[in-house]
Amino acid sequence: MRVGIITGTGTYELPFLERMERRRIVTPFGEVTVNVGERAGKEVIHIPRHGPNHEYLPHQINYRANIWAMKEMGVKFVLATTVCGVVDPSVPLARLILFDDLYYPDNRLGDGTPCTFFLRPADPERGHYIFSQPFSQSLRERVKATLDSLGLEYEPEGTYGHVFSPRFSSKTEVKQWAMLGVKAVSQTAGPEAVLCGELEIPYALLGFGVDYCNGVVPEPTPVEELEANLGRSREVFAKVIGALLERDDLDGVTFDNGVVFRFEKRGGKG
Repeated sequence: MRVGIITGTGTYELPFLERMERRRIVTPFGEVTVNVGERAGKEVIHIPRHGPNHEYLPHQINYRANIWAMKEMGVKFVLATTVCGVVDPSVPLARLILFDDLYYPDNRLGDGTPCTFFLRPADPERGHYIFSQPFSQSLRERVKATLDSLGLEYEPEGTYGHVFSPRFSSKTEVKQWAMLGVKAVSQTAGPEAVLCGELEIPYALLGFGVDYCNGVVPEPTPVEELEANLGRSREVFAKVIGALLERDDLDGVTFDNGVVFRFEKRGGKG
């Protein structure tokens, strides 16, 4: 079985991978470097979304190429991690968040183009991604069981908010997200969730709160605490991903988000 892992700031390698090598994957959207290794008899395709040395800010990441590479490699699912700015003041920092909903109303990439693979008229795969849930419930259940088995404290649900890079957000913007029920935000996972959905790849997102967003608490999170939380995130994410890959029920993960309504398969009408 091949599984996909995408990691973000602070997590550029998965130390538990055996026989790890780097490969260049050519996609219609550009080339991608992936780490390929093994864990518990499973082949792991790992993409550090920012590059091995954080070369790419969020708006510079080639999301289409990354997700297409996962498809080309034939992964069963994609588990992504992200460090987050916390919007809900009741959520302690350095806590994991297993997201179950998405706030990404613009549905655009960093260059302003629509976040979609359907770019050409008359593309035989063209259609609409119609989902009841943006994250795979069957994958979330296995991540949740893994977190429980490790005895880790976590938020079992929450809305992920995608915000645009590279600037951080104003107090007024943060208040708006809070009113909409967003629990935490970062600048990367919205496109991944949508693009995996268009390719019908099960996708789940695990966050780790490293600081509070602007105005959530009276005093900004100290830089020293932010840096310490980044270090903790790397350790915790590696622990969770490694334990998840040890599970023997990953074959049961399915694309249970919704459907992609494809016009070519319906006579091109509509």
